[in-house]
Amino acid sequence: MLSLLTAMAAPEAGAAGGGSMMTTFITFGLIIAIFYFLIIRPQKKRDKETKEMLASIKKGDKVVSIGGIHGTVMIVKETTVVVKVDDNTRMEFSRNAISSIVDRKSDAPAPKKKAKKADEAVVEAVAEPVVETEETPKK
Repeated sequence: MLSLLTAMAAPEAGAAGGGSMMTTFITFGLIIAIFYFLIIRPQKKRDKETKEMLASIKKGDKVVSIGGIHGTVMIVKETTVVVKVDDNTRMEFSRNAISSIVDRKSDAPAPKKKAKKADEAVVEAVAEPVVETEETPKK
């Protein structure tokens, strides 16, 4: 009798095992998706931005190296950059050693005098007192 019950229970155990196998695959799939969207995808985006930044380095840019050395780019070569650190000190860095561009040299100077006059006009317009009058009928 005991062997009959065991034989009848065996197919049910196999069916239950198949269901838990499917949930295991779904769980692993969700974990992989979470890792992709939280770790892999943002890292690829950062790598792309860094590569674009390193490709756009030009003479006159103020940069910071990975070691924290601040300087101005003097010469841009294919794989290296010569950075002026002090009056008479120039150092050659690999492009990959540049951590960030602090200040870009603009090619066209911005018109400062016109901007100041426009800012003063805005300040004067804002500074004018506003007079409010109440015209509500009294009862």
